Amino acid sequence: MAVGERIRFFRTLRGMTMKFLGLSVGFPEKSADVRLAQYKSGQRCPKEDLTRALAEVLEVSPQAISVPDIDSYTGLLHTLFTLEDRYGLHVDTADGDVFLKVNLRHSADAAKLHQMLCSWQEQRAQYRSGAISKEHYDQWRYCYPKYDTTQKWATVPSQELSDLITQALTSDSSH
Repeated sequence: MAVGERIRFFRTLRGMTMKFLGLSVGFPEKSADVRLAQYKSGQRCPKEDLTRALAEVLEVSPQAISVPDIDSYTGLLHTLFTLEDRYGLHVDTADGDVFLKVNLRHSADAAKLHQMLCSWQEQRAQYRSGAISKEHYDQWRYCYPKYDTTQKWATVPSQELSDLITQALTSDSSH
């Protein structure tokens, strides 16, 4: 899905009109729906700060909106080829079924992808067994990695905070 389609998907999921979403991210009332229609049609692509604002209003991760171009089967396949090159993801068969598999020996990135896919599989299994609702499962997917409890995610301090800490430690050691 292109960015505009992702925005429409999440907007519809949340029951929002284009005008409401446009106003919520700060567009003027006269042009709020027109601006969003430009993203929907592919005439414009939102910049990073707008993508973050849209994601916040839609209660999803910015990455859920900014997906690779998979609008065509060819585009999707080239995305998978890129994943093969970078992460060792490849196509395989078993019992007549075609599936994607991670080659753990490919790289450290492949091992990380494997962990992430295992987390996804765990959530999907809980959904399929009825342990969690469709809404819970969708929230996990659309806000990933916010609700992923299977891995350790570090938050990196801002450069300003890092500089302040460095300055404080430097001045303490000079005494």
